[in-house]
Parts: sequence; C-alpha cells; structure tokens
Amino acid sequence: MQEQDISVSLQEHVQEAMASHIPLRVQGNGTKDFLGRPSQGERLDISEHQGIINYEPTELVITARTGTPLKDIEKILSDYQQMTPFEPPYFGANATLGGTIACNLSGPWRPYAGAARDFVLGTRLLNGKGDIMNFGGEVMKNVAGYDVSRLMAGAMGTLGVMLEVSIKVLPKPEQETTLIMHGPSGRAALDLMHSWARLPHPVSATAYHDEQLYVRLSGTPDSVRVARELIGGEEQDEDFTRQFWQSIKNHQHDFFSSTDPLWRLSVASDTRPMQLVGNWLYEWGGAQRWLSSTESAETIRKAAAEAGGHATLYRNGAQGDELFHPLAPGLMRIHQQLKKAFDPKGILNPGRMYKEL
Repeated sequence: MQEQDISVSLQEHVQEAMASHIPLRVQGNGTKDFLGRPSQGERLDISEHQGIINYEPTELVITARTGTPLKDIEKILSDYQQMTPFEPPYFGANATLGGTIACNLSGPWRPYAGAARDFVLGTRLLNGKGDIMNFGGEVMKNVAGYDVSRLMAGAMGTLGVMLEVSIKVLPKPEQETTLIMHGPSGRAALDLMHSWARLPHPVSATAYHDEQLYVRLSGTPDSVRVARELIGGEEQDEDFTRQFWQSIKNHQHDFFSSTDPLWRLSVASDTRPMQLVGNWLYEWGGAQRWLSSTESAETIRKAAAEAGGHATLYRNGAQGDELFHPLAPGLMRIHQQLKKAFDPKGILNPGRMYKEL
C-alpha cells in the first residue's frame, strides 16, 4: 500500500470508530506497551506508515512518518555524523519514531541537551474527529498558546495519532569517554555531579549505583582532555562507554533485572538521598532516580511529593495499581479539556494515562 493510501486508511478507520463510538488502541510495533495503563480497544496499526520524508543535514532537521523504525533514522543520521540529541531509549529492536515521541522518552543526555519534546519542530496529526492537521514546521519558533506539536510528546496517543514528525538533530561529538569514581556515598555523588554542572565541562551523562559514580564526557578532544584531568577517576575505553550507556538507556543493566516494582522518581537534582527502602540508581545528575522496592505506592509517592517531585510506577506493578502520579484537580481539568478538544468521543487510547481520560 502506498504511504498516501495508508494515511487515508488510518483516517477512515478513525472516522468509522468515532461514528460507532469504538475505542482505538494506537500502536506501532508495541515496544512501549508496558508503559502506562493497559491499552484498550481495537488496534489502530501505524507500523506500516514508514519512511523518511525529508532530511536536510545542513539544516539539522529530519522529517519522517511515525511508523519509521528509530534505528533507520539513527542510521541515516550517523552516516552524516549527526544524532538525535535526546538519546531515545528503544526498549525493543523495532522501536518507532512515533512511539518514542508519544511517550516523550529521553535517555542519558536529556539534562544536558533537552527532552524529546524540546526537539519536536512540527507534526502532522490525525485527531479523534478524523481530521488531519499540521502544526509547527521544520524550524524553531515561538508560538502563542499551546505548542500543539510538543503537546503530543508524552500524551501517549490520547490526543491524536501522529502521522509525521519533524525533529531537530545535532552533530555527533568528536570524542567520548567515561570516567568511574569508586566508593562515594549517594550524597557525595550528588555533590560531585552538581560541582561539575557549575563548570564548563562537556558532561553528557551521569549515573550512580552501588557506590559507583559514572560520568560521560562528550565534545572536542581538547575539551574532553581538560575535563578528564580536572574530574579524575578511572577512564574507560570506547566499547565500555558505548555499551554501558546503552544498558542504562534501554534498561539492560543488572539493576533493572529485579522483579520488584520499578519506580521512576522525578525530583530536583539537589534533593538529598531519600529514605525509602530499596535499590537505587541515579541518573540525570540526580534528577531522575530509579527505585526497585516493595515499599507501598502511598509511601513512595508521598516521599516524592514532599521533595517537590512525582513518582511513576514503571514496571512490575500489581494489576489495578495506578501507574502515574495523581494529578491535582486543576491539572486534571486541563487534561480533560484538552482531551475533549482533540478527541471529543474519547476513542483514542482511552484510560492509557489516567482512567479519567
């Protein structure tokens, strides 16, 4: 089937579902199915809606259909020594661009370059009414009101079906290396990460687990050399650097092998180590903290809220557990209003984020 025909087919599917009040489960290759509440409804398959539409290496912009495998996009970028700067996790070999943006997934580079949504320039969107709309474009610009293109990042398909996405890309660094510091406590590791952030070091990733602090440096050979000499630690080779950060990004590190519930806590990076029982891994300079624990959801979410953050149950929860941190009533009303505006019959991924949506 030609790509134009696939767009038309998807549009007709949504229009028929809206007319019949049939819920739709928007899905590419299913690598993100574990995120969020269980998907409901008839499958709306976007996995065949593939292809890179436009790529201008000199403009640092790529536009592709949302069923395009992420590996295809990163391969062509690599051919021109460019990359997706938010370093997206795959969670499966067949990860797609659409699933990545819909879940707003970002990897180790996120606090130093920006989140996935920060690099979304424009989208072509199929809403819950069956209308196809274009938002944004292929250049960075300010907009009044909601930036609809970026609003789709993290909406998990509840507001619309993204058909195409344009994202900003960046040149690859000339050199990368990883340093390891052995033995620091969690508090000492946080202090070190914050001291590096106050200096012009080319830090592109940090992680702390089991009294081991890892820092990746990415930049010109001179900048990496200077930072390496100032930071110290045990330097690792290129293979370690590539494999270690891939294992953190895609949850293949041994830390993620536990069958206990896995929590993602988002807090201010200078938050002191939290007194919750379990196994911890810090990322993003301390702003993203993974906790493998059997502590109750109430206890974990209370601790996160008291720290000014929130907690998401990422994996291994019991059936019926609420996965996302509860929203304040005012925020929930905003979410409901947006849902009604884009998907008035509530047919797109109903309940995927919250049962009220």
